[in-house]
Amino acid sequence: MAFAEFMSTPLGRGLRIVFGAFLIYLGLNVIQGVGGMVVGVLGIVPIVTGLLNLCILGPLLGAPMRPQAKTAPPKG
Repeated sequence: MAFAEFMSTPLGRGLRIVFGAFLIYLGLNVIQGVGGMVVGVLGIVPIVTGLLNLCILGPLLGAPMRPQAKTAPPKG
């Protein structure tokens, strides 16, 4: 659960985007061929989930797929 909560933070989202870009680079420039294309296409998944603030592993870890925005308690 803590991992899913971390991945919903701005740092976790940024790390997913960087990891996705790294996978694309790795697939297209290092591995190459059909395997490289597969790795490159799979790199799109963490980028999209980071941009849309989705955690596709969240339901498997007991957390929501899209974390709720934390709101401040009412003043009064």
